[in-house]
Amino acid sequence: MNSRHTAGRRPDRDWVLEAVRRIEADFQRSSDTHLIPLRLPGFAGIDLYFKDESSHPSGSLKHRLARSLFLYALCNGWLHEGSVVVEASSGSTAVSEAYFARLLGLPFVAVMPATTSAEKIAAIEFQGGRCHLVDDPTALYSESRRLAEELGGHYMDQFTYAERATDWRANNNIAESIFGQMRLEPHPEPTWLVCSAGTGGTVATLGRYVRYCHHATRVCAGDAERSVFFDHYISRDPTLTLAEGSRIEGIGRPRVEASFLPDVVDAMVKVPDLWSIAAMHALSQRLGRPVGASTGTNVVAALACMQAMRAQGQAGSVVTLLCDGGQRYAHTYHDRRWLEAVGWVCDDEQRAMAAWMDQAVVPAPLAERWRLAGELAPLGAA
Repeated sequence: MNSRHTAGRRPDRDWVLEAVRRIEADFQRSSDTHLIPLRLPGFAGIDLYFKDESSHPSGSLKHRLARSLFLYALCNGWLHEGSVVVEASSGSTAVSEAYFARLLGLPFVAVMPATTSAEKIAAIEFQGGRCHLVDDPTALYSESRRLAEELGGHYMDQFTYAERATDWRANNNIAESIFGQMRLEPHPEPTWLVCSAGTGGTVATLGRYVRYCHHATRVCAGDAERSVFFDHYISRDPTLTLAEGSRIEGIGRPRVEASFLPDVVDAMVKVPDLWSIAAMHALSQRLGRPVGASTGTNVVAALACMQAMRAQGQAGSVVTLLCDGGQRYAHTYHDRRWLEAVGWVCDDEQRAMAAWMDQAVVPAPLAERWRLAGELAPLGAA
């Protein structure tokens, strides 16, 4: 049975206090992540920034989530000395949770799709974690619960707890960090914050924070091709499911997750996977270093927001996330032979993305396939 439901077993208070201290000390040793401006010639008067989450100690945006999840579990009495930590993950969250489990001296098991990149598996194992691979991505949840019960451990369950484990009002969450770093920029209050949805926890933090602080900033969520979030946003149907998992690691889900809160999202863009890969390559070329595919999804959604601003004659700023580095995908998204094997060679699409950045014209093949909702819906109808 999951440790948080096990009667008669309480974490040792001294161990818990020391565990919290270790996590907080680790936070004090870490600097904030950089905010990188990227000038796009086609969008004069509209500034684009990337919050570079790849510089965290565990290499991705999920470092913030993992820290919050561990603190949440510790302070709720769900973790104790010797607990086996189990998580369902497509990779990056598992890497970050393995980092914190190692910090606390806890064994860690990541339940992941068999298609997870070898680099991510190696990163988890480097931190002392163990990878439990499953062929069916929709079985991650049940297999994680089963393993936690079998091992007498704790299933962290990021997809349920991501939105509530983070202090969205302050405490140096990602939204507070962005606004602090933007304060001396030409347009310090972003017109849009853009983030693709994995658990939905980061999107929830952004949406809650701008409301709490009375910002006029709007929030746009990007979604992967094989994911239910976009359709849930439109229909609010919580029972939506898919029989297959997302091909963009780290984002998109085959079911509606509890951490995805559509009411704090002002617009959504459903990005065809091929165009996420093309945008990833186009941005990697401009930055001079590789980025991951979920960042490519963010690029397309951010450009959609900028296109809408341009059409309305608006100046301002857009901030999106650089979720992780492309080194984790050296043998998949950044390997041409792999792209050829899965039918994702995207030379034409990459050139079209570069032209969009330079000329502010949405590529016609993308405009035929993407889907837009909320405040961006008129752009899709144009």
